[in-house]
Amino acid sequence: MRVREFMTTSPVTVHPDTTLHAASELMKNGGFRRLPVVDNNQKVVGIITDRDVKQAMPSDATSLSIWEINYLVAKIKVSEIMSHPIHFVLEDATLEYAAEQMLNHNIGGMPVMHGDQLRGVVTTTDVLRAFVGHRE
Repeated sequence: MRVREFMTTSPVTVHPDTTLHAASELMKNGGFRRLPVVDNNQKVVGIITDRDVKQAMPSDATSLSIWEINYLVAKIKVSEIMSHPIHFVLEDATLEYAAEQMLNHNIGGMPVMHGDQLRGVVTTTDVLRAFVGHRE
């Protein structure tokens, strides 16, 4: 089983200058837990996850007003909170290799590459779906 058979193709991406708010809304509305971050040349430079977004948000215990929070959050760019360098896998790699990399690096998904081009994203859900489908 190869990664290309189970990955999500044509993933939604964001630019490093995208605001945290815009990325968060994109993730929420699209049902994504991670977004590859690509530069102007479409080169993958990082990845932003729902965990990154949550950690960048102020605590509920903050003494800031909602206006101050919104002002500060509006200034945060994806480049400030994204994970980089990233772990990635090639589309021709085995799904077992991808699963091993996710397990070893304690990550829930990673970009799938063909050379320096982003082809998709593979997640633990994709691996589980392949495993369950393979047994039947």
